[in-house]
Amino acid sequence: MIEPGIIQLTRFIPHPPEKVWAALTDPVIHARWWAAGDIRAVVGHTFTLDMGQWGQQPCEVIAAEAPKLLSYSFAPGTLNTTITWRLTPEGDGTRLSLEHKGFDMDSPLGKTAFNGMGNGWPGVLTRLSEVVA
Repeated sequence: MIEPGIIQLTRFIPHPPEKVWAALTDPVIHARWWAAGDIRAVVGHTFTLDMGQWGQQPCEVIAAEAPKLLSYSFAPGTLNTTITWRLTPEGDGTRLSLEHKGFDMDSPLGKTAFNGMGNGWPGVLTRLSEVVA
């Protein structure tokens, strides 16, 4: 059972974890599939992601273990959510899991963000897969 306020998606990407990891942690590649920002896989690193019409969203890396795990706070002070990426080797490729949690389903902003991102994340993962290829 998935608890309310959590988005969970999994994708198989037919490339090794190191290549997927680069897409998640290299700012130039990251900007090609999701958002521009100075992302780095260093615990404590703060950065912003340019979310276009939704503005600059602050983030802070809370866990990083190359090429297995990357987790960061997303929009602390407004959404107060956490995005976690897990990479698991599978054959010649990678099983990529996304968990975006912490949405306040009792607030209008939390509900709107949850619905918007729930609908948007599948397309973002498709773009990530295309960029890795």
